[in-house]
Amino acid sequence: MRQHKTRSHVATFRLQLTIIFSAAVLLTGVALSSVHARQQKQPSPGQQQSPPADARPRRTAPTQPQEATQTPSPQQPSTPKLQTTPKSGDTQAQTQDSQAGQEVGEEEVIKVDTSLINLNVRVIDRFNRPVNDVRQDEFRVLENGVPQKIEYFTKEEVPIQYGLVIDNSGSLRGQISQVIDAGKTIINSNRPGDETFVVRFIDSSKIELKQDFTADQNALFDALDEMYVEGGATAVIDAVYLSAERAAEYKKGNDLNDRRRRALILVTDGEERNSQYPQDKLFARLREEDVQIFVIGFVNELESERGFIRKSKRDKAVELLDRLAKETGGRAFYPTSLKELPDIAKEITRDMRTQYVISYNPTNKARDGSFRAIRVAVADAPGKEKRIAVTRSGYNAGREGATGMPPKKQ
Repeated sequence: MRQHKTRSHVATFRLQLTIIFSAAVLLTGVALSSVHARQQKQPSPGQQQSPPADARPRRTAPTQPQEATQTPSPQQPSTPKLQTTPKSGDTQAQTQDSQAGQEVGEEEVIKVDTSLINLNVRVIDRFNRPVNDVRQDEFRVLENGVPQKIEYFTKEEVPIQYGLVIDNSGSLRGQISQVIDAGKTIINSNRPGDETFVVRFIDSSKIELKQDFTADQNALFDALDEMYVEGGATAVIDAVYLSAERAAEYKKGNDLNDRRRRALILVTDGEERNSQYPQDKLFARLREEDVQIFVIGFVNELESERGFIRKSKRDKAVELLDRLAKETGGRAFYPTSLKELPDIAKEITRDMRTQYVISYNPTNKARDGSFRAIRVAVADAPGKEKRIAVTRSGYNAGREGATGMPPKKQ
């Protein structure tokens, strides 16, 4: 009897152990399954996980919908920028290369005369033909009507750095092929030391640097061949502002022996419709930049009828383009036929080449930020033939130095 009870207790104990062991195995399996699921959701060390597309805008603008981060609102337009493409070259790298060789020792002191004002001067006769035989003593430079002493004078040819800035909006649909050919004609005239860049523009959001400064004509031709027309509200002012900024800053240092000429060749119908920079800011900046602007204006297709008060679209375009050329010492052309483009291209090239470089140290040393008007007069030829000097209209005397140069970006 006692033996039977002992066997019964042992059987009961074994059953309890079996139940406990099975429960432990079951709980362990559940725990392992949970851990495995978490491991699948979390990336392993060194492995990056892309956030869902709808999460990206919230990192920069949590309260704004995705569209608002991509399309600027009319109340807060984005600042126009010169967009680059892989083929255009690394602007920052080229700028750094241009400054190579200018390293200075820690204890070395450099003194630079930053008050010298440089002028590129074209001299023409009454028929707009270039005059190439003017002597230094036949020039007079006046700043705000006060005669200035010429410190430097040359008529030797110096390298030219210029940009082709071409309107690709729908208004130039019928002229784009001839415009490209005219651009190639200008590039074909480049000489050793010359460098060119190419900009394509439509509206404020599409101002593209197709090719940065280069002497490689094939690369420039390729950039021109990639031009195509598309719709958009033309932003002439923004395109000129950004292109002039690029032209002025490239390889610009404090070397007083650097007399290279900087220019833009603007091809457009001149109808300003969508710029973010105001016109007065553009011209204030151009007064600080020694960049000449040559214009090829296709204005004939614009509306010519004016209202009782307002100017016609054509009149507005011509006024803007004329002012761009006049204030920078350049020149504006208004072809009436596409057949005129090759000759215009040659004239622009000739005008950029046949110039005098004149530098003077202003007698007014005040650094008050005021505008200083410049006038260059040239004596008539010995045979009393009229000669006219053309240069920029003036400069702003910067508060950090009367250089005619823009302040450095912060």
